[in-house]
Amino acid sequence: MSAQEDEERMEVAEDQNIEDAILEDASDEEDKDGENNQTTSNGGGGGRSKAKVYLPGQALDNDEELVCDESAYIMLHQAHTGAPCLSFDVVQDPLGDDREEFPLTAFLVAGTQAARTHVNGVIVMKMSNMNRTQREKDDESDDSGEESDDEDVGGDGKTPHLNCALIKHAGCVNRLRVTTFNGTQYVASWSEMGRVHIYNINEQLAAVDDNHACRTYQQNKVGDGVKPDFTFSGHQKEGFAIDWCPTTRGMLATGDCRRDIHIWRPNDKGSWNVDQRPLVGHTDSVEDIQWSPNEANVLASCSVDKSIRIWDCRAAPSKACMLTADNAHESDVNVISWNRNEPLIASGGDDGVLHIWDLRQFQTKTPVATFKHHTDHITTVEWHPKESTILASGGDDDQIALWDLSVEKDESEADMNDDPNLKDLPPQLLFIHQGQKEIKELHWHPQLKGVILSTAHSGFNVFRTISV
Repeated sequence: MSAQEDEERMEVAEDQNIEDAILEDASDEEDKDGENNQTTSNGGGGGRSKAKVYLPGQALDNDEELVCDESAYIMLHQAHTGAPCLSFDVVQDPLGDDREEFPLTAFLVAGTQAARTHVNGVIVMKMSNMNRTQREKDDESDDSGEESDDEDVGGDGKTPHLNCALIKHAGCVNRLRVTTFNGTQYVASWSEMGRVHIYNINEQLAAVDDNHACRTYQQNKVGDGVKPDFTFSGHQKEGFAIDWCPTTRGMLATGDCRRDIHIWRPNDKGSWNVDQRPLVGHTDSVEDIQWSPNEANVLASCSVDKSIRIWDCRAAPSKACMLTADNAHESDVNVISWNRNEPLIASGGDDGVLHIWDLRQFQTKTPVATFKHHTDHITTVEWHPKESTILASGGDDDQIALWDLSVEKDESEADMNDDPNLKDLPPQLLFIHQGQKEIKELHWHPQLKGVILSTAHSGFNVFRTISV
């Protein structure tokens, strides 16, 4: 395929619609979604036996098929952007908090991993008209007649819609994060070329919020001419770790595959000053960074060197590492998430283990909880933005697990359960979502109640389960 054909494919992808992703076709059994992926077996007369719960890794008989249990989801949609996206982030919007009235709208920014380096992009998206997909026994009255023409793109009040505005990006986007600073929405992106860029995306957000403006933006290829507001080329290798500080707006931390972490501070000229002296401590690639949600200047990092470190960047870079948990995992520590309400950090590694760390006991270097459910590398983990005991994890085993740490084992219920496979599951495991291949990243939407967005090699999923 020529470079020109690659570019055309990306441009076409900008105007794709989100489609309802409830999968029922037995021929696509590899891509079924849901915790209760039901195993149904055909009897001798062609009838079907009682459905039973399917768990990842179980073998299917020749006369069995997987069917998504629609009753396990309140909402389930999927989206495709052409080239897969390794990373994305949710953009805070002015539409209100704790939204759960349908249809729902979400704004996000993603970065592509196209086959050819020069056709990659940062994609600003508006997902709109996302309706309930759970089937109900009673006929639902269609109250969507009052929706604006801008929202009801499909004309029937039920068709989900995706608007996209592309910014050309040099190299694959390894990871990106969004922040609001001085009334402007910025996205910081880690490029495979070893540079970190910061873009002002106000224009793109305005474009995707209006169908006519979005078409004009795409037709005029406005994104081809967008330049970053700032670029840092001081990292000696490419990287993945990046996070905006939530307490000191405009402050950024980036970590690379060499071992270095650099701290960025906004200046009064509308730009950034990057400390050329990296934080000293890690001995191998820095995989993830998380700022403390309530303590300015404090951040956590994890690394291929198997450690998790807590830093205070007010100290000199050589003395900034305050706490260290060596050998936090048996191999690479890929991701961490800092609980917004409690002094807890969740970590996931190549060993497939999910650890929970209490910062009040961090010096003991022993996690307060450990869960071994995933069967391959954990690539993403995130605490619920408001419920301090709930988190989600995902990985290369093609599943997203929802957890509630407040749940305790009920021996009486365990005795009543006659399925030996279910007896082995941790009681804190609420839900298993499947259907995506090579899951890379997930985020809870901070303004949509219980909604999770996830990206994988096979595209995006947007869903809310009955469990959270």
